[in-house]
Amino acid sequence: MSVRTLVKSIQDIMRQDTGVDGDAQRISQLCWMFFLKIIDDQDQELELFKDGYRSPIPKQLQWRAWAADPEGITGEELLAFINDDLFPTLKNLASLTPRARTVRGVFEDAYNYMKSGQLMRQVVNRINSIDFNNLSERQHFGDIYEQILNDLQSAGNAGEYYTPRAVTAFMAQQIDPTPGEILFDPACGTGGFLTCAIRHMREHYVKRPEDETTMQASLRAVEKKQLPHMLAVTNMLLHGIEDPSFLRHDNTLARPYISWGKDERVDIVLSNPPFGGREEDGIESNFPQHFRTRETADLFLALIIRLLKPGGRAAVVLPDGSLFGEGVKTRLKEHLMEECNLHTIVRLPNSVFRPYASIGTNLLFFEKGAPTQDIWFWEHRVPEGQKAYSMTRPIRLEHLADCAAWWGGAQREGRVETERAWKVSAEEVKARGYSLDIKNPHTVAEDHGDPETLLEDLTAAEAEVAVIRDQLKAILSGALAR
Repeated sequence: MSVRTLVKSIQDIMRQDTGVDGDAQRISQLCWMFFLKIIDDQDQELELFKDGYRSPIPKQLQWRAWAADPEGITGEELLAFINDDLFPTLKNLASLTPRARTVRGVFEDAYNYMKSGQLMRQVVNRINSIDFNNLSERQHFGDIYEQILNDLQSAGNAGEYYTPRAVTAFMAQQIDPTPGEILFDPACGTGGFLTCAIRHMREHYVKRPEDETTMQASLRAVEKKQLPHMLAVTNMLLHGIEDPSFLRHDNTLARPYISWGKDERVDIVLSNPPFGGREEDGIESNFPQHFRTRETADLFLALIIRLLKPGGRAAVVLPDGSLFGEGVKTRLKEHLMEECNLHTIVRLPNSVFRPYASIGTNLLFFEKGAPTQDIWFWEHRVPEGQKAYSMTRPIRLEHLADCAAWWGGAQREGRVETERAWKVSAEEVKARGYSLDIKNPHTVAEDHGDPETLLEDLTAAEAEVAVIRDQLKAILSGALAR
C-alpha cells in the first residue's frame, strides 16, 4: 500500500468515529498520533547512535510500548489509557530538556477526539506500517504531509495557517539563507517557510555534518495557535530536525516592542503574518504610540523591522490594504523606507490564496540598514489559458521562474523595465503619501467607452425590457381570463 493510500485509509477510519467532527479535528487527531510515532522512531535511532540518550517520554507511554503490537490494548482499555494516562502525563512532563519541552508543547492544548477504542486501534495499526527511520519513506510521507497541510485550506478557517508552497519556496530561494544565519518566522503557521529554507540550505550549502548542526541551531519560530503549532513541530521532525524546541507555542506580539534587545536580532525573517485579524485587547499597548493598531499584519511589520540586524534581510507577505492604507499604515511604510532598503515588491493576483481568501497579496523584500532609494515592482500574472488559481490548479514554483530570472542575482544587478517590471523612486512614493499601491504603468487601461454613449445604451435596453415585461403581462392576463 502506498503512503498516500495509507493516509487516505486512516482518514476513512476516522470518519466512522462519532467523536471526530470535520477536517480540522481529523487533522489534529492524525497529527498527535503521527507525532508520537515519528518521535519514537527518532528516539530509537538516537538511542543507537548517541551515548546516554534517553527519550523524554516515560517508557510505558512510548509508542513502542502501547501501540506497536497490532494485538495490543484496544476498545475501552485503549481509550482509558489515552485519556487518563497518556494525555495527562505528556501535558505535564516535568523534565526541562528541550525535547521534553517540545512534547509538552505539542500536547498542552491537544485533545483525543476519538470515542471508539476499536477504531483507534485500527488507526494505530495503520500508522505502524510507516517506518519514519526509512529515509525514502519519510520523504514520501513528508510529501503526503504537505498535502494534509494543503487540505487545511478547506478546513474552515484553518487555511489561514497555510501559505502556498510555491510562494514560500520562491521567497526562501530569493532570500538565499545560509547555515549560521539566524532565521526567524514570528508567525510560523504549519512551518512552511522553515521547511523551504531548510530544503534550500541542504540543496546549496549543507556539505558536512557540521553545516547541518549549524543550520539547525540557527532556526527560530513562534506560533500562537495550538493546531498549527503541533503541525509545525511534526513537520520539523519529518524534516530531520532533532530538536524542534526552537519552535515556541506563544504569541510574538504579546511581548513589549522595546523588550526585544540587540542580542535577539536576527539575520533573516521569512513570514506571512496573519492579516485581516484583530489582536486581543491590550496587545497594541506593547507598541510605541505611533504604531498602535489592532491590525495584526501592521504590528508584525513594525516588529520585523526592529528585529532585523543591520544588513539583515526579510521577505514578508502583506495584503493590498497594507500598501495603500493610511494612518498607522502610512507611518509604518515611512518607517520601513527610512530604516530599510525596500528593494522589491512582487504583486500577486487575488486568487493565489484561494479558497481561504480572495485578496490581492504582495511579497515585500527588504534589507535593514540603508534607506530606500528605488523600489522595483514585478507583476505576477496567472498563466495563459487559466483565468485564476484554484485548489485544483494552484500556483506552482515554475510560474514564478520568470521573476527569478529577471531578479538579477544577489545584488539584483542588471534589472530592466519590462511589461511586467517597473521602478519607482522613494521620492515619488513620498509624494504619493507613502502609498505603495502602484499599478503597472505598462498595462493599457481597458477602454470601457464614452460614458454618455454607455448611458444612452443602458436607457434603451431598460426601455426594451419594459416593453417585453408589458407584453408578458398581457399574455398572462389573457391566459388567466379564459
